[in-house]
Amino acid sequence: MRNKILIACLAGFFLASCAKKLDLLPVNDLTPATTYSSVAGYKAVLAKIYGTLASSGNQGPAGSPDISGGLDEGSQIAFIRMFFNCQELPTDEAIVAWNDQTIWDFHNMSWTSSDPFLKGMYARPIYNITLINEYMREATDAKIASHGITGADAASIKATRGEARFLRAFNYWVMMDIFGKSTFITEADGVGTFLPQEKSRADLFTYIESELNTALTELPPAHTAEYGRVDQGAAWALLARMYLNAEVYTGTPRWTDALTNAQNVINAGYSLYPDYATLFMADNDKAKDEFMFTANCDGIHTTGYGNTTFFIHAASSGDEADYGITPGNGWGGYRATKGLADKFTDLSGGTDKRALFTTSKFGTSSTQVNILSIADFTNGLHVAKYRNIRSDGQPVHDPDRFWSDIDFPIFRLSEMYLIYAEAVLRGGAGGDIATATNYINLIRQRAYGNASGNITSGQLDLQFVLDERARELYWEGHRRTDLIRYGLLTTGTYLWPWKGGALNGTAKPDKYNLFPIPATNLTSNPNLTQNEGYN
Repeated sequence: MRNKILIACLAGFFLASCAKKLDLLPVNDLTPATTYSSVAGYKAVLAKIYGTLASSGNQGPAGSPDISGGLDEGSQIAFIRMFFNCQELPTDEAIVAWNDQTIWDFHNMSWTSSDPFLKGMYARPIYNITLINEYMREATDAKIASHGITGADAASIKATRGEARFLRAFNYWVMMDIFGKSTFITEADGVGTFLPQEKSRADLFTYIESELNTALTELPPAHTAEYGRVDQGAAWALLARMYLNAEVYTGTPRWTDALTNAQNVINAGYSLYPDYATLFMADNDKAKDEFMFTANCDGIHTTGYGNTTFFIHAASSGDEADYGITPGNGWGGYRATKGLADKFTDLSGGTDKRALFTTSKFGTSSTQVNILSIADFTNGLHVAKYRNIRSDGQPVHDPDRFWSDIDFPIFRLSEMYLIYAEAVLRGGAGGDIATATNYINLIRQRAYGNASGNITSGQLDLQFVLDERARELYWEGHRRTDLIRYGLLTTGTYLWPWKGGALNGTAKPDKYNLFPIPATNLTSNPNLTQNEGYN
């Protein structure tokens, strides 16, 4: 069994959340006055900061959410679930049968500034950033000394500054990618009642880039951090992803920088885990050598409906055993369109082992993948990528097999291989097509179990990379960003079933390449402005 560490509860000041496999010890007697009076207090707050990516509050699925305002704790303030909805539902990789509130608007690309899910998506990173800012204020040399902490204890706290800085940069990247601008606050703003300013997409890019470069001087060397915590590998990975999309974010391409940072990760000693399916199973921490960063979840301390528990229940519909949950507990509703199915020549997984689907249980694959009605839970490609089953056959932590043990992968090595290949094809300097082809073939050799899936350099083009990203990274929160980079999310160049709400797909206005700033935020802060095309 994996070592699960219970994260501290910070009464009244910081609401606790829980994570696993972090060296952050339980502290249960903290108050506002004592929170930063010890190393344990600092660790507890750092744990909370990490935990905001996996938990919605400090009491599990309901009862004490981090964010209020009439939002549902499970579906509208939990980071992983909301991020998935924004990054996958508008694309060919996901569609949902439920018609809860405005959820159908995501695949239809018809959302508005009054959408409650977007209200939560905007609030979550800003909440996370607020916690981080406070931590950064308290982690200065002067503040640490003022609490009477010296020597090795003080050094251990100083060593976490880079982690906090990276996590703040990551949350601002989410805002930049999804909303194109953000409420902007740092530790320099202090504490008090004021209306934060807004930072544009281009300015956010410059800020995040600067913060990550600073974090690289503070973080441990790549591939050395305790599993679930970040080091230089995570910073390089986020830089590589940002630079890959720099032309979208700023109007200026940065292909060479994308290639360079991806290569930094590749050279740092990470390796592909031999079995693709294990990357998304309950003991996927054993694949730690492939991950730069994960949002850690487990079935005891991170109980909630918005982390990877969401994947196993939302995707299952009469096939719960495949997902590692008790029959009858599956929610059903989430599946993929024929657009994703068409990226695989064989949906059984018999050739490409990344085809983790259960479609054949409900009819022939040729009929099952066609969605004639969005509300029909059986139609569509059933995605069984996330499974609350251990690869070693041991039991999961929740004896009722309801809450997930699966860590959510945020950065992993295969993405860096794909970034390198795309950057080379787009003209990035410092790489070559032979190396890019080799990296792609390493991914495909794992997928096929041998060299039968290998391609030649002549077969490697941008369309192949985009399709390979779909095969390798589906349901990991990449597809919307990828389609925007290729100019395919809103245009009529590439259509998939029910794109834009039409059975055979339809183009949508380009405004849907960004989500709107929630109307409630605009009302409460006149410093914020709306994205073009939205009210």
